[in-house]
This record gives sequence, structure tokens and C-alpha cells, in this order.
Amino acid sequence: MTMQDLRTSRRAFLAGAAGLVIGFQLPPLGRAAAAVPAVPGAPAGGAAAATPLNAFVRIAPDDSVTILCKHLEMGQAPYTGLATLLAEELDADWSQMRAEAAPADDDLYANLYFGIQGTGGSTAIAQSYEQLRRAGATARALLVAAAAEAWGVPAEEITVEQGRIRHAASGRESGFGAFAEAAAGITLESEPALKDPADFTLIGQDLPRLDTPAKTNGKAVFTLDIALPGMVTALVAHPEHFGARVAAYDDSAARAVPGVIAVRQISQGVAVYAENSWAAMQGRDALQIEWDLSDAETRSSEEIIAGYRETAAAPGFVVTDEGDVEQAFAEAATTHEAEFVFPFLAHAPMEPLDAVFVKAEDDTLDVYLGSQLQTVDQQVIAATLGLEPGAVRIHTQLAGGSFGRRAQAGSPYAAEAAEAFAAFGDERPMKHLWTREDDIRGGYYRPIYVHHLKGALDTEGRISGWEQVIVGQSIISGTPFEAMMAGGFDPTSVEGASDLPYAIAAKRVSLHTMQVGVPVLWWRSVGHTHTGFTTETFLDELLELAGQDPLESRLALLGDHARHRGVLERAAEMADWGGPVPEGRARGLAVHKSFNSYVAEVAEVSEGPEGIPKVHRVWCAVDCGVAVNPNHIRAQMEGGIGFGLGSVLFGEITLGRGGRVEQSNFHDYRSLRIDEMPEVEVAVIASSEPPTGVGEPGVPPIGPAVANAWRRLGQEPVRRLPFLRAPSVSG
Repeated sequence: MTMQDLRTSRRAFLAGAAGLVIGFQLPPLGRAAAAVPAVPGAPAGGAAAATPLNAFVRIAPDDSVTILCKHLEMGQAPYTGLATLLAEELDADWSQMRAEAAPADDDLYANLYFGIQGTGGSTAIAQSYEQLRRAGATARALLVAAAAEAWGVPAEEITVEQGRIRHAASGRESGFGAFAEAAAGITLESEPALKDPADFTLIGQDLPRLDTPAKTNGKAVFTLDIALPGMVTALVAHPEHFGARVAAYDDSAARAVPGVIAVRQISQGVAVYAENSWAAMQGRDALQIEWDLSDAETRSSEEIIAGYRETAAAPGFVVTDEGDVEQAFAEAATTHEAEFVFPFLAHAPMEPLDAVFVKAEDDTLDVYLGSQLQTVDQQVIAATLGLEPGAVRIHTQLAGGSFGRRAQAGSPYAAEAAEAFAAFGDERPMKHLWTREDDIRGGYYRPIYVHHLKGALDTEGRISGWEQVIVGQSIISGTPFEAMMAGGFDPTSVEGASDLPYAIAAKRVSLHTMQVGVPVLWWRSVGHTHTGFTTETFLDELLELAGQDPLESRLALLGDHARHRGVLERAAEMADWGGPVPEGRARGLAVHKSFNSYVAEVAEVSEGPEGIPKVHRVWCAVDCGVAVNPNHIRAQMEGGIGFGLGSVLFGEITLGRGGRVEQSNFHDYRSLRIDEMPEVEVAVIASSEPPTGVGEPGVPPIGPAVANAWRRLGQEPVRRLPFLRAPSVSG
């Protein structure tokens, strides 16, 4: 698959998203009227039984309004956020609103920053803000026009409020459903105007999530829930070494397992097909496979890191070069150096990768999965099976988390599932799934990174020089997104460091891109996961060497970066920075911009029983432009803090001796436990700027805030994550 197939790249759009003016046009009604696919096991009815007014709006006779959501709902609340935008301009009552996944169709439902249908980069609200408001405004205008025609009154005399259409002079009143069919046949002469934000009644309110009831009463359908008559379950035996291939296998014991139907070799390994998942797992365990390691990655993590550390001793490809760095260090009164090491990290979503394939009578295909990149999944499945993309219908399901895991460049999981389906050679529906162990050991990790930083202080204690060398593996090199490397480097490896906001006269950031035989992928907050940690902890150490307050000095260095300053001041105010701190505790702070949102966090820590930080409280301030739903923003900050904290305290995937992954499940790949979650207070900064992302920006500041507090407790500066490192047999 080429970049032309995808039409654009994830980051190429994101890089310019802050200044992007979105060209918007509602799709033609004829295309938009296509029926929404039924979901196996889901309640009947819904958007498919309602009248479409445009690609995003369905109105039912009972006055309910269903938004077709083009973004994957994986816990981050796009169903509710996008419905809020639409309902605001439609003047619907919140009780009317429903949400369903839109069909896979990038002509109708493309992410306007990507150019293809997909979710990621914290873009769902940002790129839909105007589009969904216009969809709502257009639907409202159509309903008003239909009512005006039916009642024989001027449209200007009709009002809409909380889902009711009224004509005060005649006393007439109606819900939406009565006019939906007539409205669908009307053509508007001009595009309706959008509301002045001063008139918003829903945007900015803490509205309840639309998907909460179904997720709490068990009615919500995830891919893992789908069970069809005659369905086969397929699991694939993968090699223990990345890059290994099947040399030979003996499936006699596997075929003897009750419930096992077939065994097939595919490109990724050996697939076992069974009547249920237990039989498939038992059959897979019984396989005898000889692997060809000639192209496999056999180095341990320690060997890879040792090579990175040697490489970091010299500058790489220069991506930022401001001022005279050599002169700054030559004239420095004090210099300071540090090296930071970051491990592989798994995404570990609660629902592992899975998909259901159902062949239709006309040889087209229905595929049910939590698709994060619908366009790519559709094209890859079609290419694997020798079909036209239009013959593959992607039915996007609710997903039990992702953190980037389901947005694989080139969709290798979809390719594996499609190949397994083709190899089975049967008309029965097939569920292909990965177990938790498959997921933890399956690669597509956040890469290993090593940073070497050097800072200079002049005679007055000012930071006069900054040099940062970053060594790591590219997440886009060799993928369909490689065109993003137009500058000769992977921008996701240096984001958050190459654009350091602090007023330092001489700065140089360079990158060494390394080749490692481990598949890697973006992970929640992407490059900011490591650059945010290094920049904020190293800066803090330099300020401490100069005897300066970390808050006041940051504010001074930020100069005219008003939004950085705003969140930093608010978080410090909430934490009473400079005030009394409980005995045995210390506080640290950090501020970082990612995905065009600004987040500052203050962490209060003590030494925990395992000799690592116990985080008691976190104060967080976020500026993400217009706050569409402040409660969701707070929830995403809380979730990002918990996710990021778990990774810096415990998260580490290690390759042991010979290159085998040492972790397999949550017992040895720890996440944050409920009693380890700190008390979190979040302030959302009021703003009239366009809305930006919140799914990822809460993650980067928590690690450095904790590390800075840890150092103030008198502990050694953190040079290698995680804080708690498991024993390893690496060699």
C-alpha cells in the first residue's frame, strides 16, 4: 500500500493543524442515506430505521436523533463529544441524542486532518468542531423549512428549542420526527449560519456520556462479545523472536484436541481453527513448530541499549539549531550532563485485538472490529483477499481501549486476520483474536529511546546552552506513513524537544534513527512520552543547580508563551506551590504542550514501600481551547495521569537473552492498581480558541512532575525508567 492509497499521512496534517482552516461541505444525501449496518447481538432499530437528513444525522419518528460517529469509541467519549456539537446547532434536547458508529466510507467520514477515515492524534473533536456543528445547523434548517411549509408560515417565525419546533403566533408545536421525512426532501438555498458561542447551551456543559448506560448494563457490544451460529475461532501461533518464520511444524497433537477443526500455515505463523477459544488455545499449545531465525532480532534489550548509548555520545541528524551552541558551552560557568534510557512499552488495552469475518452470499465480506483506521483496514483486508475495497464492509465496534494499538500503520493485524480467514477456506463466520499474552509479546511497542543532554549555565545562573541527542527507532520508517519523513527524519521521534518553548539562546537537538527488528508503533502521546520527561526533568535539574525556583524560572523562560504560562500558573495555584508540604513529602511540577493542548501538573510524592514514589496528589491544569464537555476533559486528564504514572513507575517490555520477550500478562507487565491512583484535581482553562485534543496530552507531564518531586525528596535523579525495574535474564 502506498501513500497515494492513503492519500495523506497522520502527522503531515497534524503538523499544521493549529492553523488549518477546514473546507467543509456536507456529503450528498444520496450517499448519506445508506443504511447503517446491523451489529450482531445489538438491539434492533436505531439509526437504520430513522430518516437521514445528512451523512451524520438520523431522526426517528419518536423524535430521537442519532449521530453517525466517524470516530472509534474506545473510551475517550467521541460519541458524546461529537453529539454535543451536533445537538448544539440542532437545538436538540440532550435526552433525544443517540450515537452509532458510521460505516467505513472515507468519502463521507474522513478525518479532515488525515484525509482518510480514522481516529488518533487526539483529533476527533478538533477536526470535527465545525463539521458537526454545520451538520446540526443544516438539519435544523431543513426541519424548520419543512415545518414552515406544512404550517404555511414564514420560516423566520419558527423557533427551535430543546428539541421542539414552535410557531408562537399560531400556537403550533411539534417534535422533530413529524417533519423528518419531509425535511429530507428539501434543498436549502444557502448554508445556515452557525451560532455565536455566547449562545451555546450544550457546548461547555458537563453532559452525561451517551455510551455509559449500555456499558454498565451489559448491552454494549464489543467485538469480543460477538457470537454467531457456526462461528469458528482462530488463533495464530507466532514466533518467540521478531522476524522469525516457520521452517516446519507438526500439527498431529493439535488436531487431536477436541474442538479443533483445522490447522493452516500463514505468513505470520500457524493458525489453529476451533469450535471455541479454549479449544483453539489448547490446540495452539499442542503445536510443534520449528522456527527459522535467520532474519530474526536476537539481541536483548540491554544489548540494544548499549549500542544506543554509544551512538548518543555524538550528535546525529540536526533537527533544531539555534544560536551558537559551541560558544555557549565554551563560555559556561557551569555545565551539566545527563543520560536517560526509556524501555519498550506495550499498549495493553483491556480488550486485545480481535475481528469477526462474515462472508455474504454475493461473496462480499462483513468485518466487525474496533477499527481505528477504517480506510486502511478496509484496503488491507480487500488486498489480502483479492477483493475491491467496496466489497469489504467494515463495521466499527466499540473497543475496549487502544492507546494507539489499533491504529497500526499498514494494518498488519487486519492482514493477519484476513489471511487466516482465507486460509480456512470455509463459508463459516470466523472470529480471529489475540490473547493477552499475544498482545503483550506481539510487538508494536513504544520504542526504546536513549537521550543524552548537556546544559550550560552562565555566570549569572541563566541557562545559556542546551544540546540534546536522541537515539531511537522510527515508528513510521518502512510504513505507508514514511512520506512524513520528508525532512530526512521521523518528526515523531523529536516532537516536544525540537520545539522547546523555553527562551534559551543556544539550542541544538539531533537524532540518530536506529534499525531494530522489533515492530514499533505510536503509543499514547507518541514522542512526547520520552521528550516531555527528558526536557522537564533536565530543565529542573539545571534550575536547581542555579539555585532558582522551578516555577518562577519556568515562567520567566516561557516569555510570551501565554498558554504555557497560563496552565503552569493555574496548576501551581491549585497546589499552593511554595506553601507547606506534609512531612515526608515533596512536590514537583512539569508543563508540556502536545497535540496543540497545554497541560501543567504538580505531583506530591513520598517514598513508597517498594522504594519508589508513592504519588498522593496531582494538580492538573489544561488549556485545550473551547471546552466542549469539561467533565470529559477532566476524565481524560485523570485517565492520562493514571496511564502515564503506571508506565513510569512499572512499565517495561524487555527482550531477554536471545531476543525473547520476557513479559506475558499483567502479572509481569504491571499497570497502575486502584490503590496506587493518586487524588487528582483538574482545572480546565476557559478559552475561546478552537478545541484541541485531550486524549493524550495528560500523559507527558506526569512522569517528569513525579521525578522532579522524587529528586526533591533527596533521592537520586531518575536516569532510567521505569522506577521499579523487574529482574531480568537479559544478557
